[in-house]
Amino acid sequence: MLHPQARALLDLIEQRAVPPTHTLSVEDARRFYRERRFFTQPDTPEVAHVEDMRTDDGIPLRLYKPLGAEAGLQPALVYYHGGGWTIGDLDTHDTLCRQLANRSGCVLLSVDYRLGPEHRFPAAVDDSIAALRWVHTNASALGIDAARIAIGGDSAGGNLAAVATIDARDNGGPPLAFQLLIYPATDMRAIAASHVTNGQGYLLTSNTVRYFHDHYIDDRKHDLDWRASPLLHPDLSRLPPAFILTAGFDPLRDEGLMYAQRLSEAGTRTTSICFDRQIHGFITMGRVLDEANAAVDICASQLKAALIG
Repeated sequence: MLHPQARALLDLIEQRAVPPTHTLSVEDARRFYRERRFFTQPDTPEVAHVEDMRTDDGIPLRLYKPLGAEAGLQPALVYYHGGGWTIGDLDTHDTLCRQLANRSGCVLLSVDYRLGPEHRFPAAVDDSIAALRWVHTNASALGIDAARIAIGGDSAGGNLAAVATIDARDNGGPPLAFQLLIYPATDMRAIAASHVTNGQGYLLTSNTVRYFHDHYIDDRKHDLDWRASPLLHPDLSRLPPAFILTAGFDPLRDEGLMYAQRLSEAGTRTTSICFDRQIHGFITMGRVLDEANAAVDICASQLKAALIG
């Protein structure tokens, strides 16, 4: 059962003949993604401090300090935006990052990793890992407690967060306290059943999934690389606790559920919640989808419990 608000949104998109992402040039797809956020996203909340910065390697970051933050070093979330490794930026996810910061009480650093097709796999992975390490190295200067750093992201960003988490375990850190994965892409082969059952009619279509894949991955052999498909990593043990959120009418639903199951089976403490009536990308759409606001609250509460208690 699709939520009536989600149904109304999809009907409106159809009535207005909004072009599907896979029919657009990359430049137009990026512009449309930026512009349409004003229709679906809530008003931008005030935070205590926002600052744009760059890592030593030149990777852009945006730092958010929440309202009411206490003095001293604060817990932090390093966040990777969604957009199929092709669209999206610091601005498209600015409202969500502010919401998560304020509602969790954590500092948030949003990472503007390189996108395809200009920069193909593994450029986004390399930037994600490098940005995480830079944040940890510079934690004190950023006002962050290096022992309380979490990692997270939505969709493609959830993929990058999962990959960077595994890399941190296997390559000397940094130590991570938590991972927040919002409808993550975990298997670039796109063979899970939900890619068929939810492949048409629910905003993110199988055609758009393929569009994003092909702008990011230039050789199908990379689909089997765990840095592209973390679900295929043989060892998902000894990872930080995870919270995974999925949506019932999302082509990526089963990938997220399978990743949660694999983590749990490997002994990694994992909580998984599926918003059965929702579509991919819904968490940023709080202006038109009430359940988006509930999802943000749940993610923030999980983050706060893990980092603050």
